[in-house]
Amino acid sequence: VQLEMPAINLDGEVTVLAKVPEVIEVLEGCAVTWQKVISTALEEQLKKVPQGNGPLAEVNFWRERSDALGALAEQTKLPEVQKVLEILQEAESENIGDLQIVLSELRKQHVVALHSVKCLSTLKRHLKNLKYGTGFNVVLDTIPLLMDTLRMVWIVSWGYNRDAWMVPLMERIAREISDRVDKAVDLRTLFKEGRAAAKKKIIEAKSTLEQWKECYFAVRAQIEASGGERHWEFDRKRLFEKTDYMASVCQDLYDVLQVVIEEFYNVCGPELKAVTGDPERVDELLRGVNGLTSAMEELPFDPFSIKSAHNWKLIMEKFRTEVSVENMKEIFVEKQKDPPLCKNHPPVAGAIYWSRSLFHRIKHTIIRFQEVEELLASEHGKNVKQIYLQAAKKMKEYEDNKYSQWRDATEQTLPLLLRNNLLTSSVTEEPVSTEKSVHFVVNFSPLLREIIIETKYMEQLGFPVPETARYVALQEEKYLRYTNRLKNILDLYHKLMGSLSEAETKLLDDHIQELWRVFKAGHRRLNWSCLGIGDFIVRCTQAIKKFELLVGQIHRDSEDINSKLLFIKSTNLFKFPLPKSGGELPKAKEFFEYTKSERAKDVARMVRKYSAISKFLIKVEGRVADTNSGKLPKLTSYYAYWENRIYQVLTQLIVKNLRAFNAAVLANVPLFQTEAILAVPQIILQPDASEIDEMTAQCIQDCVEVTKHFVRWMHGTCIECPPQHVKEGEIVTFSFYSDVSQNPLIIEQVAVITQNVHKTLASLSKYLNRWQRYDLLWRSDKDVVMEKLAAEKPACVTFDEQLQFYMKVAQEVTQQPLIKDEQFIRLQLASLAYTVQENAKGWVVSLGKLLNESAREELFGLQEEIQVGVFSL
Repeated sequence: VQLEMPAINLDGEVTVLAKVPEVIEVLEGCAVTWQKVISTALEEQLKKVPQGNGPLAEVNFWRERSDALGALAEQTKLPEVQKVLEILQEAESENIGDLQIVLSELRKQHVVALHSVKCLSTLKRHLKNLKYGTGFNVVLDTIPLLMDTLRMVWIVSWGYNRDAWMVPLMERIAREISDRVDKAVDLRTLFKEGRAAAKKKIIEAKSTLEQWKECYFAVRAQIEASGGERHWEFDRKRLFEKTDYMASVCQDLYDVLQVVIEEFYNVCGPELKAVTGDPERVDELLRGVNGLTSAMEELPFDPFSIKSAHNWKLIMEKFRTEVSVENMKEIFVEKQKDPPLCKNHPPVAGAIYWSRSLFHRIKHTIIRFQEVEELLASEHGKNVKQIYLQAAKKMKEYEDNKYSQWRDATEQTLPLLLRNNLLTSSVTEEPVSTEKSVHFVVNFSPLLREIIIETKYMEQLGFPVPETARYVALQEEKYLRYTNRLKNILDLYHKLMGSLSEAETKLLDDHIQELWRVFKAGHRRLNWSCLGIGDFIVRCTQAIKKFELLVGQIHRDSEDINSKLLFIKSTNLFKFPLPKSGGELPKAKEFFEYTKSERAKDVARMVRKYSAISKFLIKVEGRVADTNSGKLPKLTSYYAYWENRIYQVLTQLIVKNLRAFNAAVLANVPLFQTEAILAVPQIILQPDASEIDEMTAQCIQDCVEVTKHFVRWMHGTCIECPPQHVKEGEIVTFSFYSDVSQNPLIIEQVAVITQNVHKTLASLSKYLNRWQRYDLLWRSDKDVVMEKLAAEKPACVTFDEQLQFYMKVAQEVTQQPLIKDEQFIRLQLASLAYTVQENAKGWVVSLGKLLNESAREELFGLQEEIQVGVFSL
């Protein structure tokens, strides 16, 4: 469309031309013409629709509109057109308003078209892959990307952010996917392709159709989750009705390929021909099935058309009916020796039930054939009927053989199974010692349980069963109740026995033997045909409950004892004092006295816990023997067990505490402080190293000697041994100390601590040796040195050097650290530093005094010389 330019000269100023009537007349005519041309062009563009059903047609539609409107809009921007508009605007022409409205609409429609082209251009590559991609794999990869891009268009577009625009576009995409599948899946050639290729094509086609819907709902869920976008609430029928129906047809076609090609051809193989004895009829059946697929290749309707859904449904029903003999191979060849059973079905009755279910499935096929006379009368129908009769005969023979074998076996084995004792055990000889682990099992044979179930199912199947088997089956609930109760009793027995230690087993020997005597009736005398089973279970229940109560009491007593042993084991025998206010640490003697005091308190508490153990053991004695002597011979091994446990706990207590103390020695955290002092001519610790070593050693020894407070029991009892008078005036108390102190771990730990303490003290001594460099201050006799120096009458320079030296020493001492932490000991050096500094100052004072005296003498001598000279003059 071309805009015609006015045929007059428009050179000159706009204001001047706007006042020329002839010019205005011509330009108004031109404006009217432009308005009509542009309006007509807009109307034509707005009437146009995309040419084609696919989404690319809509892309092309917007591109063409954008090009057409863009060319027209560019003409309105020409200088001549703009000057005409300016002149008419200046002249206030009546025609300029209508023209401006049309121009505004042109620009608006052009902007919309241009924006739509930009938005749809992001889809173009995906849409081309959808239409022209080489295979379904390309389409499957494209759909997720396409759906994500549609979401972006929905967000940024001015028009495609509305249902009225977006739904038709998506409908076109769905139509494109449907057309792609329709062209690829051609029933005229599908069944002639290779089996694997045909199945692959159907699977990919179905996946493509389903992925369209899946990706839509995935993106829809993302939009809803984002919370910032308008939701997709599109008409699902328009988007998915066609693709969903085509996916169901693809599934039908896959079923046809699976049944006919994979399964039916495998069924109707050499083995079926051998079983039926009529290979020609099997071949006829195969040809008939091939005829079914041939009929699908010549359908008079489009199977993918929703309008043909009813016809397609009839075709599939006919196919499924006629190929239901697909399981024949499993019936006659593969599964009859090991048939699949329903849940809870016994082997024999389950096999018969399986055979009958297969028979009814095949029978159902024949009934369907009979409903359509022309099918049964056809050659294919006759073949199916003949194979059905042969299979039915084989199935009947199979059932009869199974039943006969079961009946004969049941009549022989059932009486033997009923004579089995109620219980079996892992030990057969008598008498049985509790040192051996005796395991009891309910002796209700699984075969007897199976016979009961078989009998019930056989009667349901209509077979006559032996009278004994029927009687036993009627007692099933009672037998089940008996076995469950016996099993619960034995489970509790095994649980209780498993919870007993060796010492507890010996302790309860008489009670265990009594329990075994109750079990013996079921182990030796009673069988499953006896009438006294119920009474036996009652006796067993009473006996096991009594035993359970006793075991529970013994365990509670053991827990109480263990809690006291745990208290002893977890006691801290090295409790350290806290630092004083200001962070000052205790002195060595104060530290060790505090530790000793706290240990004494803890030992008293531990001894009380230890003494209470005997009371608990006497209580145990009362439970098992109804005595409270504390020295029952039957409990000798039980007493020994707990005495050994006490020894182990005490050993662990000492080892644990010694290791903890050794860790504190090595932890570089000072526990107490000592002081360095000057004891002329040596610098020493106060208390000295030997005293600290002695206090540490005594603290360690006191820790080990804690075990002296735990008095041993008299042999074969839980009674503490009284002090023994071995010599006149000498009393010996038997305690755990003699055994614990000889433990190699304890001996080793004591040696390690002692060695580490020696190393620490040696390090402190080595550090103090550095202060010996100031020993000149106190090793020399100050008076003698001063007299000697006075006699020498040194120059002032000598005095100055000496003074500088001692002042430097005094200054250097002030810069030395006053605290030295060496592992667990803090060394205080303030007193030593003060003493050294005072010694240095003393030398300075003495030198100053000597210098003063020397100067005075020289001054007086000079004064005398001056006086003598004056007199001479």
